[in-house]
Amino acid sequence: MDKRCILILLDGLGDRSHPQLGGLTPLQAAHTPCLDRLAAAGANGLYHATFFGQPLPSENAHFALFGGLPGEFPGRGPLEALGAGLALGPDDVAVLTHFAHIGPDRDDRLVLLRDKVKVSPEERETLFRSVDRFEHGGVEISLHPVGGLFGVLVLRGDVSPFVTDTNPMVDGRLLPPPLPRSSHADDPAALRTADALRAYLLHAHRTLAALPFNRERAEAGQVPADGLVTQRAGRLVPCPSMGARYGLRGLCITSGVLFAGLARFLGMDFSNAPDTGDPGADLADRVRTALDRLDDFDFIHVHTKTPDQAAHTKDPLAKVRVIESLDRGLAEVAERLTDDPRVLLAVTADHSTPSCGPLIHSGEPVPLLFAGEGVRRDQVTRFDEVSAAGGALGCMRGREFLFSVLNLLDRARLAGIHDSPDQVEYWPGDHPPFILDPKE
Repeated sequence: MDKRCILILLDGLGDRSHPQLGGLTPLQAAHTPCLDRLAAAGANGLYHATFFGQPLPSENAHFALFGGLPGEFPGRGPLEALGAGLALGPDDVAVLTHFAHIGPDRDDRLVLLRDKVKVSPEERETLFRSVDRFEHGGVEISLHPVGGLFGVLVLRGDVSPFVTDTNPMVDGRLLPPPLPRSSHADDPAALRTADALRAYLLHAHRTLAALPFNRERAEAGQVPADGLVTQRAGRLVPCPSMGARYGLRGLCITSGVLFAGLARFLGMDFSNAPDTGDPGADLADRVRTALDRLDDFDFIHVHTKTPDQAAHTKDPLAKVRVIESLDRGLAEVAERLTDDPRVLLAVTADHSTPSCGPLIHSGEPVPLLFAGEGVRRDQVTRFDEVSAAGGALGCMRGREFLFSVLNLLDRARLAGIHDSPDQVEYWPGDHPPFILDPKE
């Protein structure tokens, strides 16, 4: 009987303690009988994709969970480009961007006046169309929408991804100019890329501010969408697929361009699962899809962004409500998960998202559980950031998660065994047959 892993990833689940919750985290404060039963049925611990205290975005944390090495990470820009179906060349640079309200202060320094703006669908089309092409110093820049007011800039020519962001991420802060990163301060390609980005962003600001609907908004004291801010430049780099390195056929079930791009980059299949506004029902439906696809895949990632989104409202009670909804949804399918002897269940998060304070994400580890046949059972009976720390798994980091999955699937490679010419992490490896030639 071949085992399969279903990873239920509750994005941004980890948090900090809050006075309005009696000093508890939202996960500790939430009523989660299903998650607690799963914790009691298996092994628990903590997970961090890199180092304690280092905040991570979803893409970096997921890349580690899926077994990628840091030097193979292409950057968020290329992943979103792939998710949007764009064809990137090996030398292209992709940069995240979105429309915002920016303007000069008394000293002509550009300020992020409003990071999030609202426009009609027709106005959105006008925004993208008005600044979709630009050329400067031999660098061609094209703008591609990926959802709402968010897009990807694709830069072609003799360009470099080693340039700084221009998005300060907080309203009222000065925009940083695009500059070569210090490691590439004298690199002509990085200098050329930064110069072209600067020219484009100034062109975009002037062009957008002159649009009739933006001028009308400004005159009426409303918020115009009169600028673009950029961040997370990158380019594609060689990276083995999940199948080639770990011998796992992977499937990602979620919504979002980022995860479609990450799946495409790592050779996983992607099943788009739109959000309906009911977190628990959405999660239950995604788990049902995973269970129905067990014959086709060895590793199925079931993802929901809703805990992270709730935390970004900076309302701990909102996050509690989302967590409780997810637990109710999980309860609808938990019996199928635990009764199927093929299923190795993993539940964790990619990072912590604090429901208070100025940080977007924070660096605390997140809870992790494994449940299934053969998994050690510890004494933990609650699934939360503190209880999990007393479990049998200890604290896993980086690729240790996927190595543990291979181990619990009985596919772990004994160190020193080389049954395949390729450097793979799974066993048995793929190799040609050793044929007896009867003529010899």
